[in-house]
Amino acid sequence: MRAKRCARATWALLLALTAAAPADAADPPPAAPAGPEAPGPGPEGSVPAIGRTWPVGVRPPVVRGWEPPATRYGRGHRGVDLPASPGTPVRVVAPGRVSYSGRVAGKGVVSVELTGTGDPPLRTTYQPVLAAVRKGDEVAAGEVVGTAEPSGSHCSTPCLHWGLRRGDAYLDPLSLLPSWLLRRGPSRLLPVLGVPLPP
Repeated sequence: MRAKRCARATWALLLALTAAAPADAADPPPAAPAGPEAPGPGPEGSVPAIGRTWPVGVRPPVVRGWEPPATRYGRGHRGVDLPASPGTPVRVVAPGRVSYSGRVAGKGVVSVELTGTGDPPLRTTYQPVLAAVRKGDEVAAGEVVGTAEPSGSHCSTPCLHWGLRRGDAYLDPLSLLPSWLLRRGPSRLLPVLGVPLPP
């Protein structure tokens, strides 16, 4: 009897761990925390870690990171570049409303104002993207907003430029992602040997 209870407890733990460790960007994202721990808007420079997926791939390498300019119009890199072959699905990292979908200087651009992130709200931008959404569309975290375009990238190899702003202030888009999304290695469960399956 004790062995059966132990086996059931082990299986319940394994199922809970498996559900808590997303294996793929296509898996449904975990629910955002509710109640007093829910991320709030915060001051202009702060960014709540509300992201639920990477824009492309699963933990892609960062080709070029965020390099804030010394002055408003100074040199820098106002976002991050992620490798993205033409046709790669581009996903929105957090829920919101499409604030722009069109072309800027010949590049396809999609911008999304993120829900519940203050006034002015945080806004993520993805380019170059062949848009699959229109201005005003509501989008969920992980929803495909377009595909990476074959041209228009400023990288030496095809990439997606992912930006983040609050008003006129550029911010590091990686700060939207919680630590479990930033970690390199996926969670792995070790096999449990010698434990009978529950009935």
